[in-house]
This record gives sequence, C-alpha cells and structure tokens, in this order.
Amino acid sequence: MDFTLPPDIEDLRQRTRAFVEEHVLPLEADAENFSEHENIPLPRLAPVQDRARKAGLWAPQSPKEFGGMALPIVAWAAIYEEAARSLFGPLAMNCAAPDDGNMNLLSRIGTPAQKEWWLRPVVEGKVKSAFAMTEPAPGGGSDPGMIRTAAEKKNGKWIIRGRKWFITGAGEARHFIVVARTSDDKRRGLTAFLYHRDQPGWRILRRIPIMGPEEHGGHCELEFDGLEVADDNVLLGVGDGLKVTQIRLGPARLTHCMRWLGQAKRCLEIAQDYVNRREGFGIKLADRESVQIKLGQVAQQIQIGRLLTMHAAWKLDHGDRARKEISMAKVHVADTLHQAADTAIQLNGARGYSKDTILEWIYRAARAARLVDGASEVHNMVLARFLREEGRDFWTWSAGNRI
Repeated sequence: MDFTLPPDIEDLRQRTRAFVEEHVLPLEADAENFSEHENIPLPRLAPVQDRARKAGLWAPQSPKEFGGMALPIVAWAAIYEEAARSLFGPLAMNCAAPDDGNMNLLSRIGTPAQKEWWLRPVVEGKVKSAFAMTEPAPGGGSDPGMIRTAAEKKNGKWIIRGRKWFITGAGEARHFIVVARTSDDKRRGLTAFLYHRDQPGWRILRRIPIMGPEEHGGHCELEFDGLEVADDNVLLGVGDGLKVTQIRLGPARLTHCMRWLGQAKRCLEIAQDYVNRREGFGIKLADRESVQIKLGQVAQQIQIGRLLTMHAAWKLDHGDRARKEISMAKVHVADTLHQAADTAIQLNGARGYSKDTILEWIYRAARAARLVDGASEVHNMVLARFLREEGRDFWTWSAGNRI
C-alpha cells in the first residue's frame, strides 16, 4: 500500500497551504470582517476568490470547461484539508458545502443543457445553490422514503407542493435542487428537480435561528405552493430521485470530513502554540504529562480520521460506492472534530472560551457535524447492517489495486 500523494497533487496541497496562509487567514483574523451571522460577507471574500482563480485553485471538483480543476476525489481530500485550516478557505476556493456537493452532482449526471444553465454559474462563482430534501416531521429526514413534498404532472409541467426545512444556504442561493414524491413506489417514488430562485410558486418562510455559526444563506424553511418545473429540468429521470440523493450525499459526506479534519488540525495548532508559551506553577503547560496525553490522543484520532477519509476517497475514485467506508469516516471525524475543539478550549482556559480565538466558533459548528448528512446513529445502523450481511468479510482488504 502506497500512501504517497502523486507529485501533482502534493504540489496542489502545498500551494493551497500557502494560499490560505497568505490570503485567507488575514481575512479571518479581523473581527470587523464578520457579519451578524458570524460569517464573512460574500463581497468581502470576492477579492480572495479572484486570487484563487488566478492561482489555479478554484472549484477542484468541477469540469475544466467551466473553470474547475476536474480533480480525483483523493486530491480533494488532500486539498480540502489544507483549505479548511481557515474557516473560509473552502469558500475562497469554491469547495464549500452545499455548492461543493451540488457541483459534483451536476457534473456527473446533468444533461449538457442543465450543466450550461444550472452548473456553469455555480462553478464560476456567480451564484450560490441549495439542495432541498429535508422536511419537518412527519416528512423525510435521514429516511428519504418519508418525503411528503409532492410533484404532480399537469399540462406538461410538474407542479410541486410541500414544505422543506433546514435547507442550507437557501437565503443566498439562486439555483436549487428539490426532491419530491412523484409516486408511491418504494424505490422509484422520488424525483429531483432543478429550479431558479425567481420562479413563482415557492417562498422562504423563515431563516431558522441555530446555535451557530451560520452558513452563508442560513438554514431556511421553504414552502412550495405550485412551483412549476418542466421535464427538461428533471435530474436523471422521473423516479430517479433516490438515486440522485445517493450519488450526491456519499461524496458530500466525505467532503465534510475532509474540511472537518482541517478544522480539527487548526484546533490542535492553536492549543499547541498556547501550551508552548503558557507557564503555571513553575512549568510550561507543554511539559505537563496530562497535557501531553490530551494532545497525543487527539492527534491520533485526527490521523485515524485522515486514513478513513482517504481510503473512502480512493474507493470512490475506483468506482466503489464506499458506503460503509464513508459512514465510518463520517462518524469518526465528526466525533474527532468535537474532541479537538473541546480539548483546545480546555487547554487554552478562559482564552479558549472567549472570542479571542476561533475555537469557540469551531466548537459550536462541531456539534452540528454529528447531525448533518445523516446523524451518527443512522450511520452506525448502516455499519451494523453491513456487519450482519458480510460477517468477517466486513474487514476484507481491497484486492488487485494499490491504495
């Protein structure tokens, strides 16, 4: 097994690290740059995004003909981790959720017309996008089979009615994907539709307040009361909505892990710097065994998360759905991010609990990691099902290819 990055990917990783250090961290460091939603307004990010384009570090997941880099998923893992050293590195390089997952999805399954209309402006950074699937109870959440938002064919158009909520980025998005029920078939009862913000027949009911910090565009509740969508804007085909969600959510979950690993490493970086300088009772904190144990434990968990994430990325690149590998990475890295932020805050003391560092920002964001794109409990259920079906083969090594 060879875990060495190819020279071209290693070069991109190093250039991403340097770019974030020079152009993104200074933006993050100035509290005046943050909005009331504890984010940097998109207009203030625009100059940095222009620099990322010129540096050849833009849209790693997207087709080259639209201005992206068309990189394999293994390269995403290396680059996204470096980009996320800053809170806003992924946004600066156009590889932040939810656009990241939406661009990958349309790149893979969109028709030429859909790519030109819907995908190109998102890749170019001209518009933001959102993926509308989750619904209030008793509608669909982790189980898309419970989706109640319905689309009915009338006079050659699909008429969509229903409600969605916690739709990330909807407040800023211009392009949307909505998943609705088109029949009662258990496997082929859902369909995914593309639409634009200016189309009538839907509205944002509210921007849902959260523990924060918020994504750009917040987390919104949407109501559909007659949105009309033409057949040309059906993704894949009628009845393929479940397949669309599976194609999108697997890689999207993994890219969350890539970014969370970068944030976890940043937490340790802040903690290590502080304990190296801070003295108490005649000794530096870094020389205390209890402190060393805390840091060593988190460093180990981060490395385990990196290996899980890279293995899943490799499997995706080789045509495997990597369902159990992605679930393992999702659960482990979400827990690790929380542990890293909590440990760093503890070692920084009152400073860590204050807004003098970004630790408390990451700590609050980390709590959502165990919920987004499937709660940890759901992923553990997936793993238990694989274990029941595969037995000892659950742990089989991939044969015939190098990792």
